[in-house]
Amino acid sequence: MEKVIDQKAFIDVIRERRSVRHYDSTAKISRDELKEMLKEATLAPSSSNLQPWRFLIIDEQPLKEKLLPIAFNQKQVVEAAAIIAVLADYEGYKQAGSIYKKAVEAGYMTEEVKATLIDNINKRYENRDRAIIKEIALVDGGLVSMQLMLVAKARGYDTVPMGGYDSEKFKEAFQIPDQYETVMLIAVGKAAEPGHPTTRLDVEEITFWNEMPSK
Repeated sequence: MEKVIDQKAFIDVIRERRSVRHYDSTAKISRDELKEMLKEATLAPSSSNLQPWRFLIIDEQPLKEKLLPIAFNQKQVVEAAAIIAVLADYEGYKQAGSIYKKAVEAGYMTEEVKATLIDNINKRYENRDRAIIKEIALVDGGLVSMQLMLVAKARGYDTVPMGGYDSEKFKEAFQIPDQYETVMLIAVGKAAEPGHPTTRLDVEEITFWNEMPSK
């Protein structure tokens, strides 16, 4: 029997998610639960299922203090339970063999399909321009980031995505190899103050049917 998703609960998570900037600094999240959240978040789709996302979790207070000036002194950096740096791996395609091996073992594909996919991916990526790989990986990184924020909300936590930080200083301070590109930082924890509700453009203003307007 097909499992029925509780649509109301799902819609409530979407509608109640806010970008929270003030956190209860006494509230903690265990590393086991953070790993469970990431496991659920990484069910997000990615190009060729290559899953190029990587995560650096910063949950030790001295390191959050180190990050604070790099993130332009945004207080959520030191107040939230953890900061999750979402990274994109330029060499993520090299995991294709491991990923597709699991798919074969699960009965999702044959050995022949696996071999063809790996061969095609290697041909596409080995000499591919770094800028193109970055573009693909940033899209995938955005997908997993949004899913992570919804997973957190469903578990009773709050988040805020952060693009306001010096990415070069971040890479230097946390010794991020050149193999990785930063996507965003996500603060996660328990809100001390609720996030502000926001307004959205009407669907009619942003949706077009079959062709774009001339102006």
